[in-house]
Amino acid sequence: MARIVMKFGGTSMAGIERIRSVAARVKREAAAGNQVAVVVSAMAGETDRLVGFCREASPLYDPREYDVVVSAGEQITSGLLAIALQAINVPARSLLGWQLPIRTDTAFAKARIDTIDTDALEESFAAGAVAVIPGFQGVAPGQRITTLGRGGSDTSAVAVAAAIRADRCDIYTDVDGVYTTDPRIVPRARKLAKVTYEEMLELASVGAKVLQTRSVGLAMKEKVRVQVLSSFTGRADGDGAPMADTLPGTMIVGEEEIDDVERQLITGIAHDKNEAKITLTRVPDQPGTVASIFEPLAAANINVDMIIQNIAHQSASNGASSTSATDVTFTVPAADLARSIEALNQARETIGFGELIHDTRVAKISVVGVGMRSHAGVASTMFTTLGARGINIQAISTSEIKVSVLIHEDETELAVRVLHTAYGLDAEAA
Repeated sequence: MARIVMKFGGTSMAGIERIRSVAARVKREAAAGNQVAVVVSAMAGETDRLVGFCREASPLYDPREYDVVVSAGEQITSGLLAIALQAINVPARSLLGWQLPIRTDTAFAKARIDTIDTDALEESFAAGAVAVIPGFQGVAPGQRITTLGRGGSDTSAVAVAAAIRADRCDIYTDVDGVYTTDPRIVPRARKLAKVTYEEMLELASVGAKVLQTRSVGLAMKEKVRVQVLSSFTGRADGDGAPMADTLPGTMIVGEEEIDDVERQLITGIAHDKNEAKITLTRVPDQPGTVASIFEPLAAANINVDMIIQNIAHQSASNGASSTSATDVTFTVPAADLARSIEALNQARETIGFGELIHDTRVAKISVVGVGMRSHAGVASTMFTTLGARGINIQAISTSEIKVSVLIHEDETELAVRVLHTAYGLDAEAA
């Protein structure tokens, strides 16, 4: 008997027939004698619809009330799946975030999980029932509903798996694993059998939409074995729904589980169009100024990615005295652009910048691989390849196993294709 957390994304829950298909898969795992907890997302498109309502009501909505609205989607699917399971004679009970409870901090719309009480889950297991948990949501001090950020159901699933010491956390989605890049852009992209936690963390953080970044970081910290697989693989009727451990998905594992012969220089290429570039001009070039820019953004829980500070130039001169100024450019999530502009304008007097310029027509392209640690020339190949196709690089950031560049969004697909070929990631033609 194993303890398994099964997580189903929005496309898997998009309508009653698909929910019945999910119920059949869950029944197969439970019938094998496994203790099963299921974490569900809202129906495909539902969260976007609810977010749209919030934005229509007010572009600068109260995050506390935003969480009340957008958490409703997962509540609906958890109840529907419990009903569908009961209809096929599987004991099931929905447990909302506040009922477990999943306790979080008060960073509304981007809350972080503090603790999960497992008593209710243990009671379900002891009774032979399946626990159905709405992902993406928790409860803050004061009994306010919170949400964990877009894609937060992945984090919910990994957190539950860690709390109950699950043997495996299976993430069912609309793709059958992790690929070297988006196969819709590069048809010859290859599916990977195994990816390290560290590589998946980088890929998720730079645009790969298979898993939420925080879920991977939590899995790495808690050593939760995560499998990415498709809910549309194989039959999903009562007798034909395949067992998860027989499906050819992608395992997210520790680096020690990947043999040297399986390891390659570059594991994958990701792209992200959900970026916005902000430039503050004529910023005083003096100690403390950069801190004054990013402190209000941090206070507003806005993540900053790429940062560029131009070489200072003399902006004014008066006899023996002169002042220097510089331009500071950085990127933020496109969804946070309006709040970023508001926070910076409120701090304008403290920062002392001249003009705020923003651009949403940008994309981030990243190459990721643990093999970078022991091989030189990865960045050079990237810059040379893009330059040869006339693609201008607006910003660069690096880590030990990642190189990212910012380019115009219209050149995204071309950049991904040529880089995929340049690093030898294309699958051989059938």
